[in-house]
Amino acid sequence: MPSPFPGMNPYLERDVAWHDFHERFLILGAGVIGAQIRPDFIARVDDHLLGRADLSVAKTPHREGPRPEGVAILDAPARVRLTQVEPTQEAYLQIVDRASREVVTVVELLSPSNKRRSGPDRSQYLAKRAGVLGSRTNLVEIDLLRGGSPMPDEGRPDCVYSVLVSRPDERPDAGFWPIGLADRLPTIPIPLRPSRPDASLDLQALLDRVYDEAGYEHDVYDGPPQPPLSAAEAEWAAQFLPAAP
Repeated sequence: MPSPFPGMNPYLERDVAWHDFHERFLILGAGVIGAQIRPDFIARVDDHLLGRADLSVAKTPHREGPRPEGVAILDAPARVRLTQVEPTQEAYLQIVDRASREVVTVVELLSPSNKRRSGPDRSQYLAKRAGVLGSRTNLVEIDLLRGGSPMPDEGRPDCVYSVLVSRPDERPDAGFWPIGLADRLPTIPIPLRPSRPDASLDLQALLDRVYDEAGYEHDVYDGPPQPPLSAAEAEWAAQFLPAAP
């Protein structure tokens, strides 16, 4: 069954569902796009590698035992302990020119770590985003998360969700789709080469397909959305909730 909500389903933003939804959305999206662009282009899912480590500081312990005569050994004023970095992988979609192997388009579905106001994951994402925007590669950026800070785009309209489509020949301008909580997700262009017609991606149809194939109706409604809905939003959302089994 498709998602019962007319647009984005806020229950899919919960921690218990988001990572699985994110991966499925991009994998199925690659299939939808790939069917339109073959044989000249290939849609592939790849991963960003993210990771962070903690650094703790301890006092330098007293060195036991005698020092070798005539050898000056300087103790460090402190010792640090590096915890093991636990890298995480975050999927994104890229469209590759089959002949030249050049990446012509990057499609990103933002994750909560991308939208945290500060932190290494946001910094890494913004750096990679800047690299794409400084190249001849198209960028399609899909934001289906209510929480966190949006990307720092000048003139951005106030909205709940959004899609940005940036083409090299139009920069610094970009197409922007502001989306409300109750709005149907749009069908968006997926640009290729300037000489080639765009592919398209119906985001609502893709979300409904992911929801159906993943069986989310049995799994995502046992807790409130994250972040919480306002009282008015919760009252609106209640009409779409499936009946308890």
